[in-house]
Amino acid sequence: MGSKWRKVKLALGLNMCVYSSRNHLADDDDEAFPQPSERRSDAALLSPSGDWATAPSTPSSNRLRLSKSLSRSSSKKTCSICLASMRRGDGHAIFTAECSHSFHFHCIASNVKHGNQICPVCRAKWKEIPLQGPNSDTQVGKARINPVDWPQDNAAMTVLRRLPPRRSDSTRHAGPLFQTLEPSLFNDDEALDDEIHSSEKNTSNKLPIYCDDVTKVTIKTFTEVPAAPQSSALESFTVLLHIKAPCSNSWLNPGKNDASFPQISHTPRASVDLVTVLDISGSMAGTKLALLKRAMGFVIQNLGPNDRLAVIAFSSTARRLFPLRRMSETGRQLALQAVNSLVANGGTNIADGLRQGAKIMEDRREKNPVASIILLSDGQDTYTVTNGAGNQNQPNYQLLLPSPVLAEESSGFKIPVHTFGFGADHDASSMHSISEISGGTFSFIETEGVIQDAFAQCIGGLLSVLVKNLQVKIESVDPRIHLGFLKAGSYPNRVSPNQRTGCIDIGDLYADEERDFLVSINVPAEVSGKETSLLRVMCTYSDPLTKEMVTLEGEEVRIKRTEAAMQENVSIEVDRQQNRVQAAEAMAQARTAAENGDLAGAVSVLENCRKDLSETASAKSQDKLCVALDAELKEMQERMASRHVYEASGRAYILSGLSSHSWQRATARGDSTDGSSLLQAYQTPSMVEMLTRSQATLLASPSTQRILRPVWSFAAQPKPR
Repeated sequence: MGSKWRKVKLALGLNMCVYSSRNHLADDDDEAFPQPSERRSDAALLSPSGDWATAPSTPSSNRLRLSKSLSRSSSKKTCSICLASMRRGDGHAIFTAECSHSFHFHCIASNVKHGNQICPVCRAKWKEIPLQGPNSDTQVGKARINPVDWPQDNAAMTVLRRLPPRRSDSTRHAGPLFQTLEPSLFNDDEALDDEIHSSEKNTSNKLPIYCDDVTKVTIKTFTEVPAAPQSSALESFTVLLHIKAPCSNSWLNPGKNDASFPQISHTPRASVDLVTVLDISGSMAGTKLALLKRAMGFVIQNLGPNDRLAVIAFSSTARRLFPLRRMSETGRQLALQAVNSLVANGGTNIADGLRQGAKIMEDRREKNPVASIILLSDGQDTYTVTNGAGNQNQPNYQLLLPSPVLAEESSGFKIPVHTFGFGADHDASSMHSISEISGGTFSFIETEGVIQDAFAQCIGGLLSVLVKNLQVKIESVDPRIHLGFLKAGSYPNRVSPNQRTGCIDIGDLYADEERDFLVSINVPAEVSGKETSLLRVMCTYSDPLTKEMVTLEGEEVRIKRTEAAMQENVSIEVDRQQNRVQAAEAMAQARTAAENGDLAGAVSVLENCRKDLSETASAKSQDKLCVALDAELKEMQERMASRHVYEASGRAYILSGLSSHSWQRATARGDSTDGSSLLQAYQTPSMVEMLTRSQATLLASPSTQRILRPVWSFAAQPKPR
């Protein structure tokens, strides 16, 4: 039986390898694929001189342990690229590299096709690389949803190409990872399907709707107290503006035959242009990269055929790995293939990755109604960030953002960059700054196994945008009434010089999203009359499907006037939002104190806020938001127990919380994506639905469970206090 394998090895020596059928490979499997005991340690790699050397350790001992675990699993039974099993007789050719690691031949050939010439497991530089023949791309197979995989044409001829001599040790990692020339303009985006795009008849881009009225934004207002004495003038009187997007109750059970549930109707959603900017620096090697590929596979499989996706990969330099293409069946296969080719190597150049991502958005010939950029990184930018001239201790994170991201569109709203800080070593301050300036959110992925859920929550929102370019306008009815402050978080807002009008720019709203803003006004004394008219509220926005501008006017805000002073209870709705604003301000103050080295002062700020909140009316009524705020403030106190804990997770946790509360939008942090978590104040039904889908696929995938088992075990350990 050994003669057959010797023929294959002879073909390899002649720089040509012919695919052998599953029976031939199965007959001599033991000789073809050495057992782990016959191989060298997975911690070793082939040095440029040809000697075996110990692999360099990663910054974190836990990361090294997980990477070794993945490497051993991949070497034995699993292809490290597609995460599918490599069992004998499965009909796929296996490529064993000179460093002894094995992969599906079609996987590693695709890897090389995208410019990677190092081992995905041990990062050893190869002398010879596999290439697929010209027939291999003529037919694209159908990919499975789980795991990320695609069959190939087994009849394709394959060859090995000898690489030029290696550079010396001092220069082997100095050059850029990507060598392929790229076009000067990224105007090669795939054209939108005009027929489907205009009629919106494609059912895969439709969300089930259960509301009687699903097309309108609703405006509600609440006064701090329902009535005030006629003879009294009130200063700093608070009015709450509550804005709610059209609903999409897709989480309801459509099989429920109940008269109380409106009949289901399918309403189309707005299509998305999504650019993912992914960190593939050396620190992403091993488990991190495997789980990133899995998460990207989930994103790809959940985009509709009218959605378009582009992928930017960056390390020391950035490269457009995949152009902006529609996620049709063919588009998904090509996107999966591109993502599976990723190999970790080099430094971290976040700015170059953002420049490439912004360039795709700027150069595209056609535009879907919704556009967004997702940025993931586990490290700190080592190429761009420098200290500002005014403050030598404060890095200038503005340099990370290219001008197309900083510049506002003609509508006055930006393309948001949603950032994801991965692990304990990422630069939370820079990721938070990028998202804050662009109008996106910052999520903290503390444990590696949460990455897919974090992505799922984000795209669950992006795939449910029902309102665009929303703007709220406030006007005083009585000329004696003047506007004071607008508590609008991170949303741009302004009050006119005469203090008669105000405006808040909200931008896009996901289905079922709610926004609450506090307006401070003065209430004059009323000589006669039983009520005083205070404000008019109206909003304008664009319908992303019809492109029509919609204008809505809310009911006039009034307050009753009584002849005698009466004890009035504070509105629970107003009190709840005042608590949210107070908690967010305490978080910001605590963060400032912690950055200045005063951890004890930071903890004291949070403790005082918790005491104040416990005395409010909404807290005494066990309001859900107040309970969640108290739990979050307590968690932040614990993450400020020491400088080490704060640097490792406290800073990122607080910044992600600030991002969530300032935009009133869900972010991933701690256990926020867990169904039992209290930190779910801003999750929408569409986000919950996508999270449920993500967690179901993770539990159903044996290969992912093998990777996540050591991650879950590590995450289950008690946090240092």
